Amino acid sequence: MQNNAQTSKAVLDRYMSLPQGTRVQATYIWIDGTGQGLRSKTKTLEGKPGKLEDLPIWNYDGSSCHQAEGSNSDTYLHPVKMYPCPFRRGDNMLVLCEAYKYNKEPTKTNKRKDCLAVMEKAKDYKPWFGIEQEYTLMDQDKHPFGWPKNGFPGPQGPYYCAVGASRVYGRDIVEAHYRCCLYAGIKISGTNAEVMPAQWEFQVGPTEGIDMGDDLWVARYLLERVAEDFGVVVSLDPKPMVGDWNGAGAHCNFSTKAMREEGGMKHIEAAIEKLSKNHVNHIKEYDPNEGKDNERRLTGAHETSSIHDFSAGVANRGASIRIPREVSAQGYGYLEDRRPSSNCDPYSVTMVIVKTTCLDK
Repeated sequence: MQNNAQTSKAVLDRYMSLPQGTRVQATYIWIDGTGQGLRSKTKTLEGKPGKLEDLPIWNYDGSSCHQAEGSNSDTYLHPVKMYPCPFRRGDNMLVLCEAYKYNKEPTKTNKRKDCLAVMEKAKDYKPWFGIEQEYTLMDQDKHPFGWPKNGFPGPQGPYYCAVGASRVYGRDIVEAHYRCCLYAGIKISGTNAEVMPAQWEFQVGPTEGIDMGDDLWVARYLLERVAEDFGVVVSLDPKPMVGDWNGAGAHCNFSTKAMREEGGMKHIEAAIEKLSKNHVNHIKEYDPNEGKDNERRLTGAHETSSIHDFSAGVANRGASIRIPREVSAQGYGYLEDRRPSSNCDPYSVTMVIVKTTCLDK
């Protein structure tokens, strides 16, 4: 493993244990102009804010984040949610922000503003989401973590939910990330090793409305920070390795209040019918490059459906929409949309699902 510019965490701990008085460090986090990268910087506050409105609007150089031109680069951070910081602890915090241009319009990759408006319109439906975020751990040379440098590991089969040093690579990162999410109050619900070695998954949810996008973006930030400490790179590429290797997705489990109640299957089936008529539109929203990234993953092989066709089935991991077997048996519950890519914007995913199934748009 390469460890470019790695420093000693033991030395750092000597300084991080110093008292900081009553002042608080707030890490502002935002989505950059790629629609999938995260940026952050830290601001000192005179005391712990009691509510979101106590946090000031801040600015940054948008031209260095693919969001503005150098001649007019000031871009603004509007705080939208606070989380306890698992890295600095104490009263220090993480602050999720929306990004706005000089003219007070949201940046192109600020999907949260529109998503929040959609969730407000659909609030009586009580939309719940759970996203299964897959990712791949890489060395700094972009070779999968733990893989032989001059070859490949054995074929897929023994790695999914595995134990043992010959089958599992990077568990320390996974455990550290899990605990950070719990500390920050993110509704992480589980984690597991995936089918391709060095590939993992964590699940966030169930959460309602806008909380899905907020929690997943901050969970991604935490993952990047944890992996940084270990000198490892996180890849959200939906097909990081060509050949007979699984890709990475962000399957979205979805339900409304009506779906979760007795007789909910008819509402699930109605939602699937609506989704079938909007397949192309959803594919465009399910990765930041309007389907180009997902095209490498959704081939009909490796537990995926074809990007060109819509399908649905009970317990079918090769379908666009999977109805879990227990849901089919009890007659109510939720559906799983298996099409979103690992690098999707959860605001876009949850927004288009609600628009299609609840608001008929």
